[in-house]
Formats: sequence, structure tokens, C-alpha cells
Amino acid sequence: MAELSFYVGVIGNIISVLVFLSPVEAFWKIVKRRSTEEYECLPYICTLLGSSLWTYYGIVTPGEYLVSTVNGFGVLAESIYVLIFLFFVPKPRFLKTITLVLALNILFPVIAIVGTRTAFGDAKTRSNSMGFICATLNIIMYGSPLSAIVSLSIFFSSNYILINYTRLLQTNDNSI
Repeated sequence: MAELSFYVGVIGNIISVLVFLSPVEAFWKIVKRRSTEEYECLPYICTLLGSSLWTYYGIVTPGEYLVSTVNGFGVLAESIYVLIFLFFVPKPRFLKTITLVLALNILFPVIAIVGTRTAFGDAKTRSNSMGFICATLNIIMYGSPLSAIVSLSIFFSSNYILINYTRLLQTNDNSI
């Protein structure tokens, strides 16, 4: 049974890598056009946050190396996306975007990691509490593409909804 669990985990990791790579086309357009246009950065900021904390969870939880490796790749990919976005975001939206990045990708992980390390004495409780935080953030990550749907309803344009990203998130969610 442990082998089956391992193979299902590998399949889940392959799907997760595809999820992390799905925005490449959108970011290629951003670089080519040298503008973020009306793309939203929130899904990538949330995914970076989730990947960061899942990587930490995989490191501190025995036997969870698949979790840490795939999410380590996610941290790398999402960091690149967020940096590209910050480089090309229009000046009026830059302050809002950088504030979100700093709060969600630096401040929150530090608070979560330091908080769980100081509040819980034993490693198992720390691991469980970090797993709970990560699972909650997964719900946010899967819901964050809805911000693009809000943009769609305001601007009446489907150009900014990443269909491949949304489909892969659904596939990844169904494989878990």
C-alpha cells in the first residue's frame, strides 16, 4: 500500500508541476507586451505563499519529501512570475502589488513559522498545525483565480482568465 501511495504522490507532483508551469504563456505575453495589462497578480502571490509554507511543511515533517520538492519548484516558478509582474506592473498598481507581496510572502510565512515553532513544543503538533495552515491556504489558492472572474465581470473580457491554469488546478484538486 505504501508503494501505491508513493506512485499516486508522484502523479500528483507531475500534475502540480504542470499547474506551476501553466501561467508561462500569460507571462510570455506580459514580457512581450511589456505590460501586465489587466492581469491580476493575486493568484500567483497566493500560490507562492502556499508553496512556501508547503515546502517548509515537507522539510519539517518526516517522509514528506515529495511535498517539499514539488513545492520548492513551485516557489521558484511563482517567484519568477511575481518578479516579472512587479517589473511590468503599471506604476499606479505597483504599490498595492508590492504591499501584497511583502505581506503575504514575507510577513505571513515568518509569522506562521515562528508562531508554530514557539507555540507548540513537540514536532508532531507543529507539523500538524503547519499542515492545517497549508490546507487552509490551498483553499485560498484554488479560490484566487476567482479574482480574474471579477475582472471579467467588470471589463467584459475573457482575455485575462487563464483557462489552462484553472483547468489544471481543477485536475490537481481532483487527484488529491
